[in-house]
Amino acid sequence: MTAEAGSGGLPVVPFRQFLLKIHSLCNLSCDYCYVYFAADQSWRRRPGVMSLDTVRQAVDRIAEHAREHRLRTVRIILHGGEPLLVGKEHLDELLTVVAERLAPVVEVRCSMQSNGTLLDERFLALLRRHRVGVAVSLDGSPTAHDRHRRFANGRPSHARVAAALRLLNSPRHRELFRGLLCTLDLANDPVETYEALLDFDAPRIDFLLPHGTWGHPPPGLEHRRVPPARPPLVVPPDEPTPYAQWLVTAFDRWFDAPRKETGVRMFEEVVSGVLGGAVNSEALGLAPVDLVVVETDGAMEYSDSLKVVAEGAPETGLDIFRHSFSDALATETVRGRQAGLPGLGPVCRDCALAPVCGGGLYAHRHHPATGFATPSIYCFDLAAFITHVRHRVHLELAHLTETPSEPGPERPSAPP
Repeated sequence: MTAEAGSGGLPVVPFRQFLLKIHSLCNLSCDYCYVYFAADQSWRRRPGVMSLDTVRQAVDRIAEHAREHRLRTVRIILHGGEPLLVGKEHLDELLTVVAERLAPVVEVRCSMQSNGTLLDERFLALLRRHRVGVAVSLDGSPTAHDRHRRFANGRPSHARVAAALRLLNSPRHRELFRGLLCTLDLANDPVETYEALLDFDAPRIDFLLPHGTWGHPPPGLEHRRVPPARPPLVVPPDEPTPYAQWLVTAFDRWFDAPRKETGVRMFEEVVSGVLGGAVNSEALGLAPVDLVVVETDGAMEYSDSLKVVAEGAPETGLDIFRHSFSDALATETVRGRQAGLPGLGPVCRDCALAPVCGGGLYAHRHHPATGFATPSIYCFDLAAFITHVRHRVHLELAHLTETPSEPGPERPSAPP
């Protein structure tokens, strides 16, 4: 449900996703982590654990928001740091608070994003009892994963994660498995990475571009040029697009499989977009943002990927003790991110790919001189990748049209 129009005549889209930072520390020291090794270092000033009093207040604010906007369902995402560091007793009490205070008001779909190293039988039994789904970060093969995702003492983590995934994927826990999150690394072979993830029979894979901005570009894009402020967008022939090449190779391996092996969120969203369908991703498309972050001290924040931009960039100036979530909806940043095409910068507004790309992830657009009105640092890569997907999908449709009597291979379906 959409609320009445707010400032500027734009409809207000209520928050439906609430990301709770229940623990601000982590037992891994991943060198690309945006929480600990990026510009914003606010984690140093926050409590390590979200107290039960803060949990109660956050949940009461969610119930208030659900009543105000007549929501039928909300999604709560337990996050960190590493959320399992709160321990089994605290996690059980926290989830009990969520259930008791929200069940009379709104249906709750609860999930957790974890590095997987602490998952054991007792944790999984607890999560199953509370019906909490689990997504785990895994960057591919042992070599690929352990290049970045190590413990603070330098020990590799892949073996621990793999053991946890085998336990998560056992018959008694399989229903909790939501998928794998894989941060793309140009040093890793895309097909080898994809197939290493397939080994764990994940229901879905989500490839994530490493966070970067125009001020602090990601690896391989240190010399990227800002796209010209005139349409149409054309990728210069001398402009390298290493991330597009990686994604194209992985996409072709996924798309050409004779049967659906798994869902890949980025690929499914782009396929849907090039066919004129919905694109429902924070990193792609023009869907209005509906996620808000609550830190361990109760501070409300925008997407925590903004930690790569600058100290304080994710801050709203609001907290759950003094403000409602509707107060956060009224902030200029949220209003802009719910504006669709008009909320983008001039280059993106004039681009034919905007309905699919959506300007890219908000944090990736930041430029020291022009702020968030700039296209994504990945603009040329996204353009090249989307163009390739459109070409492949249209070729496939043309082939199926020309040979209607021959059954074609089962293709990975786009999301509804």
